[in-house]
Amino acid sequence: MTLPIDAHIPAIVAAVREGNAVIEAAPGAGKTTQVPPALMPLGTVLVLEPRRLAARMAARRVASQLGVKLGAEVGYQVRFEDVSSEATRIRFVTEGVLTRRMITDPTLKGTDIVVLDEFHERHLDTDLALALLRRVQQTSRPDLRIVVMSATLDAEPVAEFLGGAARIRSEGRLFPIEIAHTPPSALPLDEQVAQAVDKLMPLDGDVLVFLPGAAEIRAAQRACERFARRGIAVMPLFGDLTPEEQDAAVQPLTGGQRKIILSTNIAESSITIEGVSAVIDSGLARIASDSATTGMPELKVSRISKASAVQRAGRAGRMRPGRVIRLYSQDDFLRRPEYDTPEILRRELSQMVLDLRAAGVKDLVWFQAPPEAAWRAADTLLERLHAAGDTARAMARMPLHPRLSRLIVEAERRGCGAQGARMAARLTGGQNEARVYQQLSRFVRKPGRDNDEALGLAMLAAFPDRLAKRQKDREVALASGGSAMLADEHVRCRFLLAVEIEDRKEKALPLIRYAYPIEPEWLIEMFPDQIVERDGVEWNRTAERVEAVSSLSYDGIVIEETRGAMPDPDAAAAMLAAKAREANIGRFVEDREELQQFLHRAQFAYEQGKLAEPFTMDDVRDVLAELAYGKRSFKELESAGLLAFLETKLRLDAIAPTRLQLPSGRKAKVEYAPGQAPWVSSRLQDFFGMQKSPMIAGVPLVVHLLAPSQRPVQVTSDLAGFWERHYPQIRKELMRRYPKHQWPETP
Repeated sequence: MTLPIDAHIPAIVAAVREGNAVIEAAPGAGKTTQVPPALMPLGTVLVLEPRRLAARMAARRVASQLGVKLGAEVGYQVRFEDVSSEATRIRFVTEGVLTRRMITDPTLKGTDIVVLDEFHERHLDTDLALALLRRVQQTSRPDLRIVVMSATLDAEPVAEFLGGAARIRSEGRLFPIEIAHTPPSALPLDEQVAQAVDKLMPLDGDVLVFLPGAAEIRAAQRACERFARRGIAVMPLFGDLTPEEQDAAVQPLTGGQRKIILSTNIAESSITIEGVSAVIDSGLARIASDSATTGMPELKVSRISKASAVQRAGRAGRMRPGRVIRLYSQDDFLRRPEYDTPEILRRELSQMVLDLRAAGVKDLVWFQAPPEAAWRAADTLLERLHAAGDTARAMARMPLHPRLSRLIVEAERRGCGAQGARMAARLTGGQNEARVYQQLSRFVRKPGRDNDEALGLAMLAAFPDRLAKRQKDREVALASGGSAMLADEHVRCRFLLAVEIEDRKEKALPLIRYAYPIEPEWLIEMFPDQIVERDGVEWNRTAERVEAVSSLSYDGIVIEETRGAMPDPDAAAAMLAAKAREANIGRFVEDREELQQFLHRAQFAYEQGKLAEPFTMDDVRDVLAELAYGKRSFKELESAGLLAFLETKLRLDAIAPTRLQLPSGRKAKVEYAPGQAPWVSSRLQDFFGMQKSPMIAGVPLVVHLLAPSQRPVQVTSDLAGFWERHYPQIRKELMRRYPKHQWPETP
């Protein structure tokens, strides 16, 4: 069967014989299965595919076309699976396989041509592979040829990066497609899928349904059971299935039985799935991202781009005219971004940086450089994982996140390698934990024996920044800052590692899905240089006192602490003074009115030039700090006599006294107020014998003269004038009203 790409094969071979090439080939052109075999006469071909399923399917198809046994001249190698041999001339691999190979074999001995298929998906390993290949080509392997292929690609920048590579464009083979959009629906997604399948049942051929993930696929399987009862196979297709289960979903069934394939986006690109004539597109995918709280990879449901929607729709028209039902409106489609953001611009980069460390690569020219902040964050994490030298190389050999490869390396170092591999499989394997463990055990040279303490130390090596300390109930404090909640209420340990933690939009605190208990002594053993020892003082809010504290902390989490010894006097005074400044100043004086009067007296003294500077409440707080020396609690400070201390410090009694001795023997209180002269208030008889107004700091005192009833009869600052001009008349009135009192003519 002739494919559109076949017409361009001579030009492609000629271009690759001379140098690099960029191939733009629309969906259905046949580039994945036709180009690699055509390049075999030029040498051994390595083909990078973005997904394991695509690598296996492409290898099978090409082997079948060439009439050779899979694993002989044509083979594949994906994570945990290698179906190839020394005789293999075309090897389909996933991108991570190439980057790990280049760590131990940086010149790619025995490989003549590397083909990067479906380059538009731009996974992290895609960009890393392209940068490493170009570096090798420009240094030790000028004979190496690089071919970039994609269905949706802006070819010019890639061709320029590859030194002016030849550009070849092929149209695809796509039959007419009828696309229908659906209005927004309140029905669950699985019910929407079942309704859409119903509409497509009159058609011949298989139905390919794109869903975000395994959970949605399982729900749709249940909703589509009625079709299974009619003899139509309903088959899941997602990454965590075994290779055999994935192959069963994409291979034609015997007897021409129809099937409904419920798939994630792993069926979105690469080779054609035979028999598909209709597509149902949810418009959603679980897009790889990285948790803000853990830094670990995670998949979040997101709306796909227009380019992905077009790719999905194209699956319906590969073999015959097809139909597409999009479970979203046309307006929704038009508002979507044109392309997905490349992973190198949005992902956590620790795996990539680890690979480069292990390969000893320091300077690399990128097709699109990663963000500097993300690079620094990856460097920081790898420093904390002690991923350098032999440790980095051992970690990079494993197809795991650096945390989990560090776990296995440390577990093996501590004599419990197999136990460490089991834990890594548990954390990454999902439904295939046993199968993943089987593969990981190949990287463990010394299985050793199970040892829970050694495993705990290995977990600590893998998650050194995930320390958490239990606070109350299920709430814990995180070393990274903030708090989180334990999902398991039965976790009783005080210190733990928040290994799996997720943000929850509907809740205030993140949820720790998996917590691993640790002993604080392990932190001291593993990270002695990161333990901070502190002798100091802390404020006991309940007792309102300063206490001496000796503590050991790690990442801001206190792991050991003793309290109660007598604190250092200077430190205690400083803290007590600081806390006193924050408190209500009134609690440290017996009478707040007296404090206010003191400030008025000080202001009066300043206005009369008796004080060099104003004295304010801030100054009172400063004096309170002086008074704190030698004390450690609010109780001691309250009984220290702040007002008496202030009087002594400013010597105000001589400048602005609080009492005035009257001729009657009574001591009258002197009142002070802003903007007014000081005054006293007392009965008129108390002033008999005082010829003129008393003076304070050169200012005549205002006297309030009261009748026996305590009502004022005169207010004056000129007492001599009062006796002379007003007293005679006032005396007559007072004699009449208060005859029992003495009212002398000359008082």
